[in-house]
Amino acid sequence: MRVIAGKYRGRHFDIPRTFKARPTTDFAKENLFNVLRSYVDFEDEAPRALDLFAGTGSITLELLSRGCSHVTAVELDSQHINLIRHFVQTLKADTAVTLLRADVLRFLRKAPGSYDFIFADPPYDLPELEQIPDLIFAETQQDDGVGHSLLTAGGLFVLEHGKKQDFSSHPHFIDHRSYGSVNFSLFR
Repeated sequence: MRVIAGKYRGRHFDIPRTFKARPTTDFAKENLFNVLRSYVDFEDEAPRALDLFAGTGSITLELLSRGCSHVTAVELDSQHINLIRHFVQTLKADTAVTLLRADVLRFLRKAPGSYDFIFADPPYDLPELEQIPDLIFAETQQDDGVGHSLLTAGGLFVLEHGKKQDFSSHPHFIDHRSYGSVNFSLFR
């Protein structure tokens, strides 16, 4: 796995063969981030980012490299969180990083704060996969009783999924990109 662009461009990280997660391919990641340049100004705006189902940390590392002001990575598997922590420490990243070992669907129902960019790469066979866009745009209650959306106004949500899903009828859907067997739906 490698970082495609930004200040950590070209850095390579080895994923143990025993890992169940599959990192987003370099080809798909590079093409996606080329598309994202027209939607998100990572360098000048320094968005707050959320990486859901962080897996190997491939997207987290890419977001750190591209200039996000803060990245939160949520992953249930403790072995994966430890690997991402190791990668971040290896980079000596100066960006604030929060690593949360949590069930993503539970996190989405109670998530504090809002993010300018959200990326989700759930297992393609996750039964609740098609609910994820609705959870992102649902208003959640803060401790002070005030509701908020997880995505800031003007923010962007990217969902990686298999070819079986079609989100084009979702009210927040704006674009779809396909790179081999990897599909990305974009929402705003």
